[in-house]
Amino acid sequence: MGKSLAVKNEIIADLKQTLSESQLAIVIDYTGLTVAEITDLRRRLRPKGSSCQVAKNTLMRIAVEGNETWQPIQELLTGTSAFVFVQEDIGGAIKAYQEFQKVSKKTELRGGVMEGRVLKEADVKALADLPSKEQLMAQIAGAINGVATKLAVGINQVPTSIARGLKAYAEKDGDSAEVEAEAQAQPEVEPQAEAAVEAQAQPEAEAEGASA
Repeated sequence: MGKSLAVKNEIIADLKQTLSESQLAIVIDYTGLTVAEITDLRRRLRPKGSSCQVAKNTLMRIAVEGNETWQPIQELLTGTSAFVFVQEDIGGAIKAYQEFQKVSKKTELRGGVMEGRVLKEADVKALADLPSKEQLMAQIAGAINGVATKLAVGINQVPTSIARGLKAYAEKDGDSAEVEAEAQAQPEVEPQAEAAVEAQAQPEAEAEGASA
């Protein structure tokens, strides 16, 4: 017996709500999966901020109708479909699915949709290499700490640089003072030398006068 219209509308509304909260939707062919295995997949995805929902393709088509962001998913709606909705950790969610796929060996990843674009299987797998939210936060914190450390080192070096500059200026100023002192002392020596020459010249003049 098919689902009633009310139940179908409820599923469609739930799909719309989940899509509105998601960054990425992955479509997988879940043929052969047991209820226990689907439950296991959901358990693996939950810590990554993601969920898995089984729904008929017709209901998903209705859910994305007129939605430019998610309407491209219609290209992937063939066969039996289950949808992995990724709200937070994109790389972590894909890795969780890949680990499940290795264990179950039953699912097939058809592709995904992100920001209005259809992603092929290779594209989705490439997203698995993205850092997790925790890793991004650690990288940002590390970068901020690095900048703060450089600033602190620079600030600490300012007094040292000023001190070196003052010292160099003082030494330069000291050299100038020595030169000036020598210059000032020089005139004092010259009169003494002139007096000595005059004293030596006076007896010689007197002797010449006596001879004359």
